[in-house]
Amino acid sequence: MNKLLAEVKIGETFFGTNTNILNSPSVGIAKSVSVFLKISFVVAGLILLFFFILGGIGLISGAGQSDPQKAEQSKKTITSAVIGFVIVFASYWIVKLIGQFVGVTDLI
Repeated sequence: MNKLLAEVKIGETFFGTNTNILNSPSVGIAKSVSVFLKISFVVAGLILLFFFILGGIGLISGAGQSDPQKAEQSKKTITSAVIGFVIVFASYWIVKLIGQFVGVTDLI
């Protein structure tokens, strides 16, 4: 497998000999994708933080009332935020892994 990866350098084929895509002015699409991925992971982290705070405030306010549905909805919000975090975390590492396979180390 390592021999196959050493012979076929997909990163050089698509991005040229300079695989540092952030410093290569000739690669517009690769740089755009890299910037888009960085921004999307930051936005996903901010949304995750917002939902954690929203769920925590709802859980605290629902604990002081006799309405169990509000506390249950807050638990579902926090559970959804954790599932979203796992998906974003896994997608980050999948993108990093694909970048290593194709020879583009500065993708994210």
